[in-house]
Amino acid sequence: MSKEHRILTVEDLTQAILNSIDREDMEAEAARHMANHVLNFFGFNDSIIDNILEPEDRDAFYMLEDLGLLQTEREETTLYDGREWRIHYWMFRKDRIYELVKDEDGAAEGTGGVADVYAEVPDDIWSRSQQ
Repeated sequence: MSKEHRILTVEDLTQAILNSIDREDMEAEAARHMANHVLNFFGFNDSIIDNILEPEDRDAFYMLEDLGLLQTEREETTLYDGREWRIHYWMFRKDRIYELVKDEDGAAEGTGGVADVYAEVPDDIWSRSQQ
């Protein structure tokens, strides 16, 4: 399963938070609490709309954006009365998160020790040959 389609776990996000900051600045339990808090907004989605956040929550999101774990995107639309309306979204940077949770062997910690059995299969094995 590709990284973009993997479900982000509390453990993955906690490890990414800890690996992206000085560990003396945040304890593991605080990082886990933040990861759990942020993931509760996203559920199983990869993006959320900004206006559901309270100011205190938005501060946490900005902190994770500064760490490179979240990014923002905005969409502009014209309302029926001609006014412009901006919609802001928050999205996980899964590529960066999974990069931060890799262990020394290069395998992602969140896989539970299960190797990617298809990683070493050559691409041509999937094509059928005419005999």
